[in-house]
Amino acid sequence: MLEGKAVVGETDMLQAMQQEALNLVSKALDSFDITEPTDIARFIKTEFDRTYGGGWQCIVGTDFGSFVTHCSGCFIYFCVGSLAILLFRGSKLNTFFFRVFVLSFFSQESRC
Repeated sequence: MLEGKAVVGETDMLQAMQQEALNLVSKALDSFDITEPTDIARFIKTEFDRTYGGGWQCIVGTDFGSFVTHCSGCFIYFCVGSLAILLFRGSKLNTFFFRVFVLSFFSQESRC
């Protein structure tokens, strides 16, 4: 379990959905090595698509930037150690309410 290890940077998810994301990351880290971020992202995305319906995107890594549009209530960014996880459901401008987050990481100090 990730208790005390995960640091949430930004989210607009309900608490239950946040907890599901953290639980899935814990399962992914039990199944995959931290050096396999694509496998971790695929696992999390697939499980969120199955549980909450399609359209979820997941980015996992130690150094990335992002600029995304997402459905309201469907965004979380958090870190587990040196690993950053961005999980969101994408949206179309004219279809869903959205917020835009800009995340950039240039050094360890700017991390979660």
